[in-house]
Amino acid sequence: MINKKIEEFVHCIDESRFYDAHEALEEVWFPRRFEKCSEVELLKGFINAAVSFELIKRGRIPQSKRVWANYLKYRQNLYRINSEYKNSYHKLARYLENKQKTLLGHNIII
Repeated sequence: MINKKIEEFVHCIDESRFYDAHEALEEVWFPRRFEKCSEVELLKGFINAAVSFELIKRGRIPQSKRVWANYLKYRQNLYRINSEYKNSYHKLARYLENKQKTLLGHNIII
């Protein structure tokens, strides 16, 4: 199920539907939100990345950078998790970081 939600998340990001991307991963994160584990925190970080992109879309760059900092905080969990989805998470992190550079680096406001 997680890989399917990651695919949906990426598809939404590709279409600049950042709120929908947030919702796609929240379906996986929300039932587990009280668990104290690296994988759940990493999912929360990916959701923060989508929120950051939505803020860029709305022209709220300073707020976007603050939310992106939360993503980076949770991203460290990539190196702590023992999950069958670890490769998917690494791939997703690279994708999100390239997307963020594109959105901010080229001053693209969608």
